[in-house]
Amino acid sequence: MPIVTIQQFPRPLEQKRELARRITEAFVEVYGAKEEAVQVFFSEIDGEGWAKGGVMGCDKTDK
Repeated sequence: MPIVTIQQFPRPLEQKRELARRITEAFVEVYGAKEEAVQVFFSEIDGEGWAKGGVMGCDKTDK
């Protein structure tokens, strides 16, 4: 059972639906997995939940 975890900034539901569909199609085509076996988890992080180069995302000025 393939499990894919995606960490990203918040995105619209419609985009997540499309990405989940395409990821599932890829596992079916490449691995021969059954559609119902593919799981995709979206973990959405806002600017207070990550840092880059020691600076919190919510404090960055070059977003």
